[in-house]
Amino acid sequence: MKTLELKIPPALLMLVFMAAMWLIDYVLPMFKLNWDWREWVARVLFLAAITCIVSGIVSFKKARTTVNPTQPEKTTSVVTTGIYQLTRNPMYLGFFIMILALAIKLANPITWVLLPLFVIYMNQFQIKPEERALTEIFGNNYLQYQQSVRRWI
Repeated sequence: MKTLELKIPPALLMLVFMAAMWLIDYVLPMFKLNWDWREWVARVLFLAAITCIVSGIVSFKKARTTVNPTQPEKTTSVVTTGIYQLTRNPMYLGFFIMILALAIKLANPITWVLLPLFVIYMNQFQIKPEERALTEIFGNNYLQYQQSVRRWI
């Protein structure tokens, strides 16, 4: 399945998963739950997602390295400051939180099936290939960073 590695931009993948959630909710409305609090929780999670994504982009821009996730070979430095002290993939974490926010807003438990599928896909076809490329480029520096900061949270 190497043909899927680094092919789909993660932001596009997030939109595909969100569209699939809306479709599931539309086709299976009978599973919808009545959670009065869902709107507020979804909004808070959405803001947290935006914060993660923007923080990651800003850190990359400050380090003057690429934010293009489909071309990790163009990376010029290992960013370990800011939000990258907490997670190696803040933008992907933000995408996941955004999908989670939508799942809560929709209040349809069937949509929750897509959450682990997003993580599995991202780990297999985006993050692991990126990690291989960064290890080739930065060697021990990146391996030490991997040891000190978790992949997601």
